[in-house]
Amino acid sequence: MVSWPNFISQLFNGLALGALLALISSGLTIIYGTLGVLNLAHGAMFMLGGYGGYVAYQYTGSFVIAVIAGSLFVMVLGVVMERIIIRHFYHRPNEDQLLVTFGLAICFVETVRLVFSSQSLTIPPPPLLRGITNLGFMFYPTYRLALVGIVAVALGGLFLLLYRTRLGMIVRAGIEDSVMVDQLGINVDRVFMAVFGIGAMAAGFAGIVNAPVVSLTPGVGDDILVETFVVVVIGGVGSFPGAVLGGLIAGEIISITSMFNPGYAYVMLFAAMTLVLVAMPHGLLGARGRD
Repeated sequence: MVSWPNFISQLFNGLALGALLALISSGLTIIYGTLGVLNLAHGAMFMLGGYGGYVAYQYTGSFVIAVIAGSLFVMVLGVVMERIIIRHFYHRPNEDQLLVTFGLAICFVETVRLVFSSQSLTIPPPPLLRGITNLGFMFYPTYRLALVGIVAVALGGLFLLLYRTRLGMIVRAGIEDSVMVDQLGINVDRVFMAVFGIGAMAAGFAGIVNAPVVSLTPGVGDDILVETFVVVVIGGVGSFPGAVLGGLIAGEIISITSMFNPGYAYVMLFAAMTLVLVAMPHGLLGARGRD
């Protein structure tokens, strides 16, 4: 029998998972919306952010430095990927883009497995965020509560970047009509490089802040990639608000369904995606620039 404290706890778990999915999905959706590239290596970027932060933590013992190092590492890697490989596939068939990003993901995963083996690794949360917090009606892990706030701040930063800066204006215009942006004399190559780097950094940041919750393994990004694609479809391709809304919906669906029967969590998630596509083919808040 489901108790109210257990139900509320699952709601909090869903909020934490949903916020994380929203952050990862926001990076994926702006990459696809602006560049038209469906990046199957995005889950590997999430994983690499965790491992990059783990290495930094081993040398410094600072969780804050680990978060910064992991995020910057993945951002730089994303920029290098875009400059050396991805840029040559912008005008290639979608199948080529899928294959090259899928191949990159495999290379990243196997490289991490070669260096770190398949053993699970953990990063402890900062001392101030360890233990549990008494919410009055239940006890809840302190770091999970803080994780919601950390991700909310990161999403707020992305929002300001997309809606309050010149780069963000160009990105949003590119989602609607990339050809027109090019005709206006804007250096699209630099914008594409910046967008890919920012999208990768969002995944890397999510990977390191999630490390104290879920142990690091080379395959940790595989499941999150599937969930992220579902979030993007539900929220709407190219829509940052849609990624946030879709992430929160997906997180709650997975969490609440798991309370009754974990085996049906993905069933309900894909069922929700199907219903959204039937009723609203572009997603809940989808942009129509990439039909």
